[in-house]
Amino acid sequence: MDCCEQWKPFIAMVAVDFALAVVNILLKKVLNEGISHLLIITYRQSISAIFLAPVAYFWERKGRPKLTVLILCHLFFSALVGATLTQYFFLLGLQYTSATFTCSFINMVPVNTFIMALPFGLEKVNMKNKGGRAKILGMLVSVGGALILTLYKGIPLTKSPSARAIVHKRHHGTKRWAIGSIVLTAGSIMWSSWFLMQAKIGKRYPCQYSSTALMSFFSAVQSAILVLITDWNASKWTIKGKFEITTVVYAGIVGSGLCYVVMSWCVKQRGPVFTAAFSPFIQAFVAVFDISILHEEVHIGSVLGSTLVVAGMYILLWGKSNEAEDCVTKHLPITREDEDCSQLSHVKSVPSNLNST
Repeated sequence: MDCCEQWKPFIAMVAVDFALAVVNILLKKVLNEGISHLLIITYRQSISAIFLAPVAYFWERKGRPKLTVLILCHLFFSALVGATLTQYFFLLGLQYTSATFTCSFINMVPVNTFIMALPFGLEKVNMKNKGGRAKILGMLVSVGGALILTLYKGIPLTKSPSARAIVHKRHHGTKRWAIGSIVLTAGSIMWSSWFLMQAKIGKRYPCQYSSTALMSFFSAVQSAILVLITDWNASKWTIKGKFEITTVVYAGIVGSGLCYVVMSWCVKQRGPVFTAAFSPFIQAFVAVFDISILHEEVHIGSVLGSTLVVAGMYILLWGKSNEAEDCVTKHLPITREDEDCSQLSHVKSVPSNLNST
């Protein structure tokens, strides 16, 4: 039983990454059909809010703190940054590039979060410590990989059928690939910003299911308003076809609902470092689907840049883990000494109490 319990987080995270990879592939095919990015976000977040609302109500109704205007404002802006704008940039980049290339920028999120947390004091680096030096090295390696992803495409390593190759060249030219890289970088920065915002919100409103349901609701409203502003055509609101409907429902329930619940459980069981370390599996699964189903070309720049980003991410996460272990090790002797001192003081106090009696 203990062995099964230990393997549950591993199996859960692999399942989550596989599910998210399927979401990316399905959304790529839907975007190729010409459906609006904002419309996808509107329906996806609406479905997520409807799915998470009853879960949040029954699981957190006893310990839920009171909602204030300040908390609602924080959740509103958190939804704007972490859901609406992040998903819009990633979906736009997904349309301009490929699913595999898009997932490369998902791997940059932990590194971007670390860099952005430094000025706010949420992350600290001790260059005298081995873990601190590893974090700086991992950051530099990941930034180098990100630059290669953005600036260098390289020769294709796989070949597409001739008919699809023409479509690929027409839709994925160098200019569109460069625009897609910039948009994906913006999406990665937005997502990293959301993690910093969420750290503050989590302290004031620690109910993760309720906050996610509210964020999904706010994001759906924001996306719907943007759709109305950019396009008043009512016919665009209709999603036709079983495949498109299935994709949006799957992305809402599984991608924005179940996957978040499972990841939150894994964070509680093994911590955020363990959960973040599985993100490269999404790209691995997507690469298999991308080549076999969508017949997309894989370029040497994507492979080289992705390898450096993943390597840098693992170096940085190792550094964080090493620093945490050193911190615990340093505090253990102090704790034991304090315990010994307290025991000695207790022993010395016994005779004095006896004499007083």
